[in-house]
Amino acid sequence: MFAHCFTCGQSSRGATRITNALAKQGIATLRFDFTGLGRSEGDFAETSFLTNTQDLVAAANYLEEKFAAPSILIGHSLGGAAVLATAHLLPSVKTIATVGAPADPTHVQHLFSQHLDEIKTKGSAEISLAGRPFKIGKRFLDDVENHCQPCHIGNLKRDLLILHSPTDDIVGIDNAAAIYSAAKHPKSFVSLTNTDHLLLKPGAAEQAADLIAAWAKRSI
Repeated sequence: MFAHCFTCGQSSRGATRITNALAKQGIATLRFDFTGLGRSEGDFAETSFLTNTQDLVAAANYLEEKFAAPSILIGHSLGGAAVLATAHLLPSVKTIATVGAPADPTHVQHLFSQHLDEIKTKGSAEISLAGRPFKIGKRFLDDVENHCQPCHIGNLKRDLLILHSPTDDIVGIDNAAAIYSAAKHPKSFVSLTNTDHLLLKPGAAEQAADLIAAWAKRSI
């Protein structure tokens, strides 16, 4: 299963390119939209990091019912943080890969830091990300601030692959170091050279997919 980045959706270029490249290597991947994004139902303003993990569990249950239980979790950016927080709820998962993931979901707050007071006092605020309007609710802030991500990372008990670009200017490389430090073996970190956070540069997503495929085939 693939968890997309914050506000991105299943049709983002990073998500589609990675999953298409994995398909060419014989690894089928389910992509889906988190609640309130893309073609999914629900109100994005009412969602939170917790609802993202619930969406992952629901998607895994669907996959198990219709096809087979997922053995690999892949998460891009905040989606990476979500799979790290959800893996313990999915016993079929054997390996996890994160791409440009923050070590803590509170990291995304810097994207709308100027609106934090408004969200806390009014309950929500409309922000602009990549030229698109999104309404962020107080529930999101409460969830990420009360979440213990290092606790989940330290108890993964799964093979973990951490992919991160040293030139990522949205989620810094120090996040990869923090995830690696919190996780127990087996774990591996690979630097994605000449890669941007959203994997828009030619070949960036394919490079990530090749590394994930090699890791997954070794682990499962």
